Amino acid sequence: MESRHQRVQRIVAATYLGIPVLLLIVVAVIASRGTAAAWIGCVVPVAMLALGFVLRRRHRYQPRWWTGVAGLFGGLTGLMVTLFPLAVGVWWPVVLAVPGLIVGIVAGLALARTADRALLVPFDPELAGTPYELVFRLRGIPLAAVLVGADSVTVQSHPIPRAEHQSRSYPLTAVTGTHEFSLSGAERLKFPIAVTHAVATPGPAVILQANGEDWVLPTNQASTLIDILTARRSH
Repeated sequence: MESRHQRVQRIVAATYLGIPVLLLIVVAVIASRGTAAAWIGCVVPVAMLALGFVLRRRHRYQPRWWTGVAGLFGGLTGLMVTLFPLAVGVWWPVVLAVPGLIVGIVAGLALARTADRALLVPFDPELAGTPYELVFRLRGIPLAAVLVGADSVTVQSHPIPRAEHQSRSYPLTAVTGTHEFSLSGAERLKFPIAVTHAVATPGPAVILQANGEDWVLPTNQASTLIDILTARRSH
């Protein structure tokens, strides 16, 4: 588990610190070909690096934030690389601004997904004893996820819930059952919280029973979710 932890944290560091450092190098190389004023462009990657340093300390055990930060930093890098050459009189990269933005976002998201998979796949029972807040995306329900903390489980319909009806949390001691089954895609899913644009899709799912409520949670990582809940409930 220690080697996996180190690998995950290396990828997280590459996301939060590596992307800004890479952008700083590119901006510095471009600025060196222009006037002294062009060096002002280094403010952006330096600010990203400072922000990444602070956020990495806060988010290192919270995978739910990795995707957002990776997408933001990747997108900013793509834009900066294509737009900053204007500062030294090079115009043609501007036409690549939108593709650069898209490529940057996709690359950042891919990096975050790599960290997420490195943490969860294959499942290691020792994960239950780590401080990681594990995230399981819900298939067919945009933005919704299940968060399994050290002593609680949360189902939320938005990455940053802004109202009580967008999330529901239970202490792990309140979980009375977890069962894996398969959805055909014809079911009508109902949730005790407000969920928009839920589409039933065929595939694995988990029935989570807690405080007298039954949840049907469609997730491609159904068995891993059950294993994590079972292991952390037993600790």
